[in-house]
Amino acid sequence: MSTSTARIAPVDRAEATGDTRAMLDEIHGAFGTTPAMFATVARSPAALASMWGSFKALGGGRIPASLGEQIAVAIANYDRCTYCLSAHTLLGRGAGVSDDAMAEARAGRSDDPRTAAALTFALAVVEGRGSVPADAVEAVRAAGFDDEEIVELVAHVALNLFTNYVNVALDVPVDFPVVPFADKG
Repeated sequence: MSTSTARIAPVDRAEATGDTRAMLDEIHGAFGTTPAMFATVARSPAALASMWGSFKALGGGRIPASLGEQIAVAIANYDRCTYCLSAHTLLGRGAGVSDDAMAEARAGRSDDPRTAAALTFALAVVEGRGSVPADAVEAVRAAGFDDEEIVELVAHVALNLFTNYVNVALDVPVDFPVVPFADKG
């Protein structure tokens, strides 16, 4: 647990009303708790709807949860977002990813060629702020990703940047077991 004080107070789910309460109840049901990130973002119902809607949409996409969580920890490590690194490490374990595979993903690596290609592509998108050479797209395609999955990989990157930026900028207290950063190399 983090000892930081949030720069924006989270919304107490019990005091929330309307659509915000409905979304926080749904989030609580999905996680068994209301993570501080969602409670903080709930200060803006539009931002909460965007974030939660993206989580739900991508959760029903073609990229499996196990790969989505590995992408999330690679980006969180790159962005130095303790909150997301910690949350997605726990979620990755829940999605069946081994501790060793999650540790490798933190550093942007994987023994699985398809996962390695996805992580390399996702980090290239982050590092290039969206600008990647054509061969980066061709490399992930050569690893077996079709156009739908490639677009979905970019959507995963965008969602993870959103959550990283919220947590870092607003200093959201970490309410998951804290995971240390990995060396990027």
